[in-house]
Amino acid sequence: MTAEAARRFLVARHFLAPARSLAGGPGAVLEVFRRLGSIQFDPLAVAGRNHDLVLHARVAGYEPAWCDLLYERRELFETTNKALSFIPASEFPWFRTSWGRKGPRFHADALAENADVAARVLERLRSEGPLSSADFERESGRTKDWFGMPENAVRSVLEAYTVTGVIGLARREGNLRYYDVIERLLPAELLAHEVPEREQLRHKLLSRYRAHGLLGPGGAGGTFARIADPPERNELRKELLELGALVPVEVEGMRGKRLVVAEELALLEAPPEPPPSVAFLAPFDSLMWDTALLASLFDFEFVWEGFFPPAKRRWGWYVLPILFGDRLVGRLEPRIERDEGVVRVLNVWWEAGFAPGRAAGFVEAMREALGAYLRFAGAERFEWGPHLAAEKRRFALGFDRAELPAPGPAARAPSPRRRRRARG
Repeated sequence: MTAEAARRFLVARHFLAPARSLAGGPGAVLEVFRRLGSIQFDPLAVAGRNHDLVLHARVAGYEPAWCDLLYERRELFETTNKALSFIPASEFPWFRTSWGRKGPRFHADALAENADVAARVLERLRSEGPLSSADFERESGRTKDWFGMPENAVRSVLEAYTVTGVIGLARREGNLRYYDVIERLLPAELLAHEVPEREQLRHKLLSRYRAHGLLGPGGAGGTFARIADPPERNELRKELLELGALVPVEVEGMRGKRLVVAEELALLEAPPEPPPSVAFLAPFDSLMWDTALLASLFDFEFVWEGFFPPAKRRWGWYVLPILFGDRLVGRLEPRIERDEGVVRVLNVWWEAGFAPGRAAGFVEAMREALGAYLRFAGAERFEWGPHLAAEKRRFALGFDRAELPAPGPAARAPSPRRRRRARG
């Protein structure tokens, strides 16, 4: 396939052609999960939490409360899949075997070495749950954190029980997790569904290909982390190819083969030309996983600079790539100031050779995306950095939030609670 066809395929299968086009409220959210399999959770909310940004880019009028509602209904479940992620609860039987963040041996040792603490924690959860770690007194133990320091044994035990499927997350209050025994969180028939471990591992490997859409056999970075050791992963991939679940393809200008989920072959053969829409992509959006592919297909260098010292950042701390049609054309650095009802635009960077004022349809699409982001943020207005006067003039919405165009039917669904700085 040509590079252009590959880009169009990726954008279309990610529900980004056009952006924010899936209508149906919480039902549309579930449709995204069914396609992508899982969406990474990250608690940072300076521009919106990662999973909310992923869904906002795809679902018309997306409201974060919709995801919360689906979690309360137990239609979504939280587990480790590459990183901490939400998955459809219906897939829980295929995620029962988990490596967790540190591997199965570490978590098994945490329970064995803190057996008394583990017994007390589980007894209280059975009788009083849901409970958070704050509901327990800190207890010392032998387990260590990432820095080799003694870790609160209660936290170690809660994580280990979660990884082994004894308990799960009942809810979050801010960044505080509340746990309960698994039998109170998921239906009995779902818990009774036993899936052989080998099948679970194949499913998890397939889920990473589902999430991205065009990964190579070796993935990218930590794409296949926390499934199995590399030799076993190679065998699992061969099994998926033999079963016909994955199909190898070649992409013009890229070395090696890429693997596509078999159900998406029809779209791969005739990807539509994307309309001129704009989406702001989350840093951990699965479309951004393969940085080599982004460089080759999109001519876009993507680096997550969140952990870089400020002096070493070329762009910013929490920056959203800007997708226009099937091209990545820039980066936006917004900050949501909820107490003030403001979204501050700290910076904008355009890709070399891209002129926002001359790209057909871009200004209108960018304005529409900014208006949608303002609604998503629950803010009244934008405040642009003083060096962004040209962007402020060019993309001025011309109205405040109260006068924004009414969102589509999905937004009215009931819900519970490289390179150069912007210049004209």
